[in-house]
Amino acid sequence: MTDPIADYLTRLRNAIAAGHRVVEIPASNLKKEITKVLFEKGYILNYKFEEDGVKGTIKIALKYDLVNKVNAIKKLIRVSTPGLRKYVGYKDMPRVLNGLGIAILSTSKGVMTDKEAKELKVGGEVLCYVY
Repeated sequence: MTDPIADYLTRLRNAIAAGHRVVEIPASNLKKEITKVLFEKGYILNYKFEEDGVKGTIKIALKYDLVNKVNAIKKLIRVSTPGLRKYVGYKDMPRVLNGLGIAILSTSKGVMTDKEAKELKVGGEVLCYVY
C-alpha cells in the first residue's frame, strides 16, 4: 500500500456511503492520532484500538443524525499525497468552508487541527480536510 492515509479516508467514505455503523481499519500510529482528532472534534461517535497482531485494528463508530439519517462527516479530502506533499506555515493555514470544517495537520508537536496549529504558531503537512 503506497498511501495508508488515503486508504483510511476511503474506508471511512465507503462506510458512510453504505450506511454502516462501525468500520474496521488497519491501525498505525498516524491513523490512531487522526482518529483521536476526529473524535475530539465530534465527527465520529466513538473509537476503539484493538491489538490483535503487529499493529492491530481501529474500530470506529460513525456518528449519524437519527432523524434525517445524515452522517456528521460530509466530505473527507486527502490533500498531501506521497507524490506531492503539501506543507504550510502557521500564517498560511487553510480555511475549510470558511472555518466550519477542519484541516488535519501533522506537525512537529503531533497531529492537530488547523486552529490548534495556528494557536501554537506551528506549521506542518496538511493531511486532509474534513467537513
